[in-house]
Amino acid sequence: MTARAFISGLSGLSLTAEERAFMAETQPWGFILFKRNVDTPAQVAALVKELREVVERSNAPVLIDQEGGRVARLQPPHWPAYPRGAVFSALYDIDRAKGLRAAKLSSRLIAADLTDLRIDVDCLPLADVPVAGADAVIGDRAYGTEPGKVAAIARAVTEGLEDGGILPILKHIPGHGRATADSHHKLPVVDSSEAELVKTDFAPFRALADLPMAMTAHVVFSALDPLQPATTSATIIRQVIRGSIGFQGLLMSDDVSMNALQGTIADRTRALLAAGCDMVLHCNGVLDEMQQVARETPVLAGEALKRADRAIASRKAPQPFDRETARAELDELIGQTGTAIA
Repeated sequence: MTARAFISGLSGLSLTAEERAFMAETQPWGFILFKRNVDTPAQVAALVKELREVVERSNAPVLIDQEGGRVARLQPPHWPAYPRGAVFSALYDIDRAKGLRAAKLSSRLIAADLTDLRIDVDCLPLADVPVAGADAVIGDRAYGTEPGKVAAIARAVTEGLEDGGILPILKHIPGHGRATADSHHKLPVVDSSEAELVKTDFAPFRALADLPMAMTAHVVFSALDPLQPATTSATIIRQVIRGSIGFQGLLMSDDVSMNALQGTIADRTRALLAAGCDMVLHCNGVLDEMQQVARETPVLAGEALKRADRAIASRKAPQPFDRETARAELDELIGQTGTAIA
């Protein structure tokens, strides 16, 4: 069946009758899970199976935010805890090779957890570069404050996911690290010069521009477009994301229901698609909002369809892996930083 260009959340641990009817009719390209959708491994695996069955597409992507640290939808006691990005940064400063090794091991272990559940996409890695005075929404999730280090650790995280058969999503393009507000709650405005943005914020994304998918930042960069955040800015998507950064993969919005965006959900959906996003991400599971997104979202076609198909086709089969040995090595490496895992 032909999919529409949106990714849908859902309200609970299984689909309601209304959600089943909605998804069967509107055919979202994929789905995203949150803590409200997670209880036990058996329940999550059954839910993932149910989602794909309702749209009759066995390859419908199922996404999750499983970074480690404070952004983890799968948590103990059923799933292990994993380090926040700042831990890899600290270890990298002690020994570069060990920092990269730990980052790759952590994401490879996360990939194994996701594969057990048949989840096939992780909203990771981050390539955001935080600066002093920025909002803590990125904070210790980041891999450092130097663009080269951020790019190197993000690449190691990507390799771990890909070796485990999980598709990565690069976020938050072209950069959320400098934002002085949390875009979940209000619109951040960054007034740095274009030269500084190119040198610092955009640089890690250029180094990772070959990734198959990326998620936009709901951030205004006033030097480039003083009116619209990157998600709804044709100028930034065309000139920066597709232009100077060179990202040619599937471009999805960050959550269209976040308060950084203005207007109704329908208004926001039209605006981000008109600006050049390929895919609308809607996360909160509110059915009325999901219906608004679906009404404004076209069937995947043209370049957006090609990018979506290339992303799915780029997923690799999981490589051989000894989970117990990898976890022991990761714990030993993290112990050298003198910090807690999460």
